[in-house]
Amino acid sequence: MRILMIDDHALFRMGLGELLERRGIDVIAALGNCHEGIDKVAELEPDVVLLDMRMPQMNGLQVLIELRQRGAAMPIVMLTTSRDESDVVQSLQNGANGYLLKDMEPDELIDALKNIVAGQTVVAPDLAMILAKALQGDLPEADSPGKSFTHLTKREKEILCLLADGQSNKLIARNLGISDGTVKLHVKSILRKLDISSRVEAAVIAVEQKLCARNVD
Repeated sequence: MRILMIDDHALFRMGLGELLERRGIDVIAALGNCHEGIDKVAELEPDVVLLDMRMPQMNGLQVLIELRQRGAAMPIVMLTTSRDESDVVQSLQNGANGYLLKDMEPDELIDALKNIVAGQTVVAPDLAMILAKALQGDLPEADSPGKSFTHLTKREKEILCLLADGQSNKLIARNLGISDGTVKLHVKSILRKLDISSRVEAAVIAVEQKLCARNVD
């Protein structure tokens, strides 16, 4: 995995770069200048771009939009301290493939990046419910997702509710006493049956449809 990082904090760039390199991830560039970073993305074509949200020249959302307008097709991930609902929603709406927090555990960060490269949209577990609540009022009142729930098995509904609680695959596996691989298979089945593409969408739908008793006010 080849990563390009754009973050104005030099110490953070250095520290994260070393951490990722130790885990076998190639950090091909780590830049503090947004404009230089945008040019380097086109030049180096990394597998993943990591963006900070709060930067002095341009904010992460502006960099994201500029990269997409220039035709950057690789996954772009916000890695930030911001837990602001509007930051999360606007980032995903403008083409971010992930929204992760800088205080995540290293293993969680690495797993999230791998899942994003594999085609998933990943939001930090701590933000899943925030995102679900933020999007709840914007969701169409469609019947199809609710009807699709009837095709879920008891185990799939259980896992869907844990997704809506913002739990990672590892935590779900631990709580249910099953393997990570089994959880991944169930999640894939849930997404297929609900005809959606990401676990975030699944969590939002579960909250909107009040599938899980714990989500009912």
